[in-house]
Amino acid sequence: MPIDFHAEANRYTYTTRTADESWQQAILALVMPQGKRVVDIGCGGGIYSHAWVQLGATSVCGVDFSEQMILAARAHLSGVPQVTFQQGNARSTGLPDGCADIVFARALLHHITELSACVDEAYRLLVPGGCYIIQDRTVEDVQLAGSPEHIRGYFFACFPRLLSVEAARRPQAAALQAALRAAGLTPIPPRTLWEIRQTYPHATALAEDLRQRTGRSILHELTDDELATLVAHIVTQLPADTPVVEQDRWTLWCGVR
Repeated sequence: MPIDFHAEANRYTYTTRTADESWQQAILALVMPQGKRVVDIGCGGGIYSHAWVQLGATSVCGVDFSEQMILAARAHLSGVPQVTFQQGNARSTGLPDGCADIVFARALLHHITELSACVDEAYRLLVPGGCYIIQDRTVEDVQLAGSPEHIRGYFFACFPRLLSVEAARRPQAAALQAALRAAGLTPIPPRTLWEIRQTYPHATALAEDLRQRTGRSILHELTDDELATLVAHIVTQLPADTPVVEQDRWTLWCGVR
């Protein structure tokens, strides 16, 4: 069944990584965060809220609809005073008009059914000249074959029905560009990002992370037995005693107010 973001058991599933330099460089090619105010919508455990501070943002407000995610994020970043968190949703964050120079939404839109309402909310939060950055996967990103670097591709090779799940929920590039324009934002041509998700010391460490479904909502569509089958298959594709550098391909969209 789909992931339950409100379940206490899933509280810390989005706190276990740090944003890689590959992500940082892609963001710096779009905006200069130094001295900026950022709103991170769908912040989860605050991984990227923290990353914006590391890039020089003056303040970051992380917003998530899950109380469990907010609790985890506050605990995870209790020593980072530039970051605050509050419960809200992508259609109605509860934040004031014009409070952000940058609005960021990573891995959010594929969980959203009301795309135009989310884009309208981002527009409302931005100051003139502000930037709305969306990071998500298209169906084309998802369909890439599995490899020792692109682990996610093995999910769909083993369980093709997961592609139907993805096809139903992944944003369509044309629809998203149209929503940006309709809200009054000027779209910048989308670009592709290969982001290093995490480096594991060996395949066994990756296998354990997969068994926990850590930060991978699509794996909640599998039963425990199916997940065990998937993990066993992936392990056979990887060298046993060398580091595994897992990467994901994303699409970045940007709209300027």
